Amino acid sequence: MRIEATCGDITAERVDAIVNAANGSLRRGGGVCGAIFAAAGPELDSACATIGACATGDAVITPGFLLAADWIVHTVGPVWYGGDRDEATLLGSCYRRSVEVARTVGATSIAFPAISTGIFGYPPRAAAEIAVAAVVAAAREHPGLEVVRLVAFDDATLRSYLELLGPVG
Repeated sequence: MRIEATCGDITAERVDAIVNAANGSLRRGGGVCGAIFAAAGPELDSACATIGACATGDAVITPGFLLAADWIVHTVGPVWYGGDRDEATLLGSCYRRSVEVARTVGATSIAFPAISTGIFGYPPRAAAEIAVAAVVAAAREHPGLEVVRLVAFDDATLRSYLELLGPVG
């Protein structure tokens, strides 16, 4: 199993599943969510409307439609309120549940954005620490997983991932 970090456009990732930093209503949003909806095509709106909602820290799955990835795992990260509302536990759960849900459809490779670090305001370095710890743990629990890719949207986030992965990545 390989854990990688890169900087780029998650919608172009050639993996079995990409992760959408979704909102609780699973509607088209801004940032990563908006980019994924735009690239996947209008069928994604219908698929998400059928599911209806997703709780913070949980994950659901839809087909990838027009994306290179076969699947989109939608997970709802926590809004940052200063760290006193169980945000770290919820963020870690996003990564673990996303891997679990992806494995239910046989995915062996998955790409994650920096969940909750955009409009949800999670501090990027703290989020990167949680992301790396959670994917390392999830990889151990799911031996069929071959590749986990952390896709940063900026150089600072990529540097954090690479530093935290060290010899593991």
